[in-house]
Amino acid sequence: MKKEYIMPFVESTQNVFHEFFGITPELDTPYFVKKEETLNWDVSGIIGIAGESKGVIVLSFNEKVAVSLVSKLVGRKVTTLDEDVIDTIAEVTNIIAGNSKKGFEEYRLKISLPSIIKGKEHVVFWPKQDIPILSIPFTVPEGKFMLFVGLEKKITNDILL
Repeated sequence: MKKEYIMPFVESTQNVFHEFFGITPELDTPYFVKKEETLNWDVSGIIGIAGESKGVIVLSFNEKVAVSLVSKLVGRKVTTLDEDVIDTIAEVTNIIAGNSKKGFEEYRLKISLPSIIKGKEHVVFWPKQDIPILSIPFTVPEGKFMLFVGLEKKITNDILL
């Protein structure tokens, strides 16, 4: 897998977390997701990708990590996945996706507005096309979170071994 295709997502995630939360997430080892896999997350921000390549970006957290991060941001203790948490996850997902697409300017990508899925161990139904989904795990002091990226073959053909 070519590092230059992962790095726009990694760098964007690290920059946004540094700016919003004052921390830089540590990258763990990326891997490809099995599409039937159940996720152990409580909230996910989703951005659709269109243009010369199509796909999806998903940013997922468990409740503990999400509320801890948002508590830092808003300067008060947040205890549930309230409106502040949902809005923050949507905004962070949107900024990560927007900044990441700069690394793929030759593909003229466009991103959708963010959507949020909330619920214990929710299921994301990945695009039906044969688009591999790359899982990019990160660790912050509050715990782990995941960035999932799926881009159709114009890009993924180059990152597969």
